[in-house]
Amino acid sequence: MALSAEQVLHIAELVKLALTDEEVALYQQQLSEILEHFDRLNELNTDAIPPTAQVADQQNVYREDRVREWLATEEALANAPDAADGFFRVRPVLEG
Repeated sequence: MALSAEQVLHIAELVKLALTDEEVALYQQQLSEILEHFDRLNELNTDAIPPTAQVADQQNVYREDRVREWLATEEALANAPDAADGFFRVRPVLEG
C-alpha cells in the first residue's frame, strides 16, 4: 500500500510536525514500505491459530508484603541540608 504525499502530510499534521518536501518524500517511501510488510503478514493463513493476548508464558512476580521498621523522623532528616518541624525544607519553586 503506497501512501500519497497528502496522506503523509495529514499524518504529520496529526502529530504536529512540520516537514520539508524532502522529508515528505522520505517518509512517504519509508511508511509505504512498512505498510507493505504488514500487507505481507495479512496474507498468512491464521485460521488454525487461536487469538492470543500474550505469546510468552509470563507471570507477574511480586515481593512479599511485610511490615518493616522505618526510620525515625530524626534519622530520615539527619543528612538533610535544611529541615524544620520534622519536614525537609526546600527552596520555593514558584513564588507568589
